[in-house]
Amino acid sequence: MSKMITENASEEFLHSLSNYCALQGFVEDQFGLGLIARAVEEGIAVIKPMGIMIFNMGGRPGQAVCKHLFERRGFHVNKLWQTKIIQAADTDISALVEIEKNSPHRFEFFMGLTGDQPICARTAWAYGQAGGRIAHALSVYSCQLRQPNQVKKIFEFLKNGFHDVSSSLDLFFEDDSVADEKIPFLASLAEQLKENSCFPYEPPAGSIHFRNLIASFLKTYHHIPLNSDNVVVFPSRAVAIENALHLFSPRLAIVDEHLTQHLPRKWLTSLAIESAESDDPSKDVITVIEAPRQSDLMVELIKKLKPQVVITGMAHYEAVTSSAFAHLLEVTREIGSRLFLDISDHFELSSLPSSNGVLKYLAGTSLPSHAAIICGLVKNQVYADLEVAFVISEEEAILKALSKTVEVLEGNTTPIRQHYYGCLFHELLAFQLADRHPLVERESEKAKSDKLIGFSSSAISVLDYSELSISGAEISTLIHMDVDQSFLPTPSPVKAAIFEGFARQNLAESEIDVTPGMKQFIKSNYGFPTDNSTEFVYADSTQALFNRLILCCINEGGTLCFPAGSNGNYVSAAKFLKANIMIIPTDSGAGFKLTGSLLNGVLQTVNKPWVYISGPTINPTGLLYSSKEMETILTTCSKFGARVVIDTSVSGLEFNTEGWGGWDLEPTLSKLNSSHNQSFCVSLLGGLSLKILSGALKFGFLALNHPLLVDTLHSFPGLSKPHSTVRYAIKKLLGLNEQKSELRDAVAEQSRNLQSRCQRLKETLEKCGWDVLEPQGGISMVAKPSAYLNKVINIRHSPKDDRKATSTYEVKLDDSVFREAMVKSTGLCINSGLWTGIPGYCRFTLALEESDFERALDCINKFQDVINN
Repeated sequence: MSKMITENASEEFLHSLSNYCALQGFVEDQFGLGLIARAVEEGIAVIKPMGIMIFNMGGRPGQAVCKHLFERRGFHVNKLWQTKIIQAADTDISALVEIEKNSPHRFEFFMGLTGDQPICARTAWAYGQAGGRIAHALSVYSCQLRQPNQVKKIFEFLKNGFHDVSSSLDLFFEDDSVADEKIPFLASLAEQLKENSCFPYEPPAGSIHFRNLIASFLKTYHHIPLNSDNVVVFPSRAVAIENALHLFSPRLAIVDEHLTQHLPRKWLTSLAIESAESDDPSKDVITVIEAPRQSDLMVELIKKLKPQVVITGMAHYEAVTSSAFAHLLEVTREIGSRLFLDISDHFELSSLPSSNGVLKYLAGTSLPSHAAIICGLVKNQVYADLEVAFVISEEEAILKALSKTVEVLEGNTTPIRQHYYGCLFHELLAFQLADRHPLVERESEKAKSDKLIGFSSSAISVLDYSELSISGAEISTLIHMDVDQSFLPTPSPVKAAIFEGFARQNLAESEIDVTPGMKQFIKSNYGFPTDNSTEFVYADSTQALFNRLILCCINEGGTLCFPAGSNGNYVSAAKFLKANIMIIPTDSGAGFKLTGSLLNGVLQTVNKPWVYISGPTINPTGLLYSSKEMETILTTCSKFGARVVIDTSVSGLEFNTEGWGGWDLEPTLSKLNSSHNQSFCVSLLGGLSLKILSGALKFGFLALNHPLLVDTLHSFPGLSKPHSTVRYAIKKLLGLNEQKSELRDAVAEQSRNLQSRCQRLKETLEKCGWDVLEPQGGISMVAKPSAYLNKVINIRHSPKDDRKATSTYEVKLDDSVFREAMVKSTGLCINSGLWTGIPGYCRFTLALEESDFERALDCINKFQDVINN
């Protein structure tokens, strides 16, 4: 332009240029409104909260398009004035005719100044060519931001490298209540993504901040004196109910008929009410009897059947007062039944919540130890199928057990779900004035029942002796090298996909269908064959999907075979669910890999084997299986008709790949499938958090090729599924992963970072007397503290041990105490040989935030000083 325009250019020439401008990169460019759109977005940054923008707009794109330009950016629009003007003779509208030809959009012209029926660009062009005079509307719009502070935050986030997402943003809502929920959430999400490189570590019981908000809401609005320790968060109400039943494993449970649809089919068809616990896990089935919700009928059933667990909701007419709830509490206490009461249908996220008898009762009386409250949060205006649930109890043992059950069976609850409902609670608490009156003194519990069912023996064994997450007041100061999560920086394309998924409205089914992308993903990365009969199952976590496979194995009477040196969480889950387990010994000379000869020796002795394999990257050692090694393993499994589960969830960040060559399973599986034992099949399990760095987007997948296995899996329906917003983001990221993109560059960068960290951690450990098994990929390494084993050291008591904080006690360092000694001496959480399954070898996760990784190295050095002193 600067070359075309000279200082002495004529007015006519300058006027001829005024009809055109360069593309601005907005969706409105196609209507000739790109410059207006840019002006509006620049205006958002500088306008005062109550300020007004006045725009003088040519109406050729049509009134709806002009108005929506402002509305989708969060403005209330008022049309102040409108007239018609003759279309400039020097403006060629043939480009608009071309747009109409290739899209459903119709521009808006008029036949002269007196025409009152709009005509499209094609008709206007023909009329003008024939000598007619065409006109278009000219309107003056007054625009005011409806939620100025939040909208400013959203656009501040978008202009910092996320301009492409702005085309998907639509902040126009017919219903103000929807706008009042969605706009503050998007502003909060934008702030979270802008200010934090990743979502931080949260305990499996749920985000501490979110649990505090729930407790504060109950205290402020319902006068119930609870704190965050009384709340455990679950992905959904269905998951909370099923997990509670697994925890207690009752001989008989009565469950409200409205709450049974997601329970395992086997529980609802079993009639083994009288049978005692069996040694055969496939026959040890919980029996669930459906019951009507009406409290008098429920009470009658409880008295007659004497169940060990009761799970029920309340009819609307009974939920208004507390008498029905009090009656249920009394009857279950007398019988010795555990009661879980579901209040989801009556719990309102509102500044004017209606009367709720259960919450009224809890304001005046503490919750008895045999009872807990379940609440599924589904009543929001924006994302109808987005759910998170919480359980309230005032019994410490139940709360601890439930939080560990979430960890074993689910992993943890998606942070973004908690963030969304946390925003709603935050808005309601900000609206409410703090109550300056002390809470009313509550009545304490009546005599406890001594007939209550305890936790199942398998649950006690896992909860007491497995290395699950460390909880307590000191949790915020700990460094977590003991979790299968990445806290490396979330790249810009992932942040953009997360935000766009939540910002979009009216997502089409095709936009959230991830299966075509998943088929391409597993073919490109593993050569895993799929066809039309392949069933894909998705969940919020790979842990939840693996647990469904454990239940399938139990259902078939199979034995789950784990190589020594496997994911300790999976082994704990198998024990918790009472599966038959066989540990396959592995050899340090082969890096604790599974080999065909080791497998052959074990499978000869096992009936109906299920073989678990972590690969290509092995969790926790970080070594890689080659295609050749996998061919040998799969051939051996085929010979014995084993069901094989390949877990790819820590694969995707390989960094020492010289001579490896990647995976191509298709030739091997094609050969074995045509000649194998009919029971042989291979299922592919995985997640995407490493391969596409999806961070806070929790997404697990399972590809099944065996019809019987598909049917069995669907008989366990209670999975928490990824929300449509997450599926949209994952579909987008899978597409970027197949291209040369910024995302692929970020993956390569994180692989290099992990390799560098791996080297630094190895040097630090070896300097401190550890034997290190150097990984080739993934986010963890294992090492043996050879210089420390069997030494006796003094460590300090925790404050909660009811002793003086300065008092110490002696421990002899072995697998049973090594983790505790490291945490209490330095604040560093690692996993010992009890978790890794390799005696003496501890697991260290590399994918921490930079500052935490540096602190972790200091802790390793500090532990050596503790040993030496």
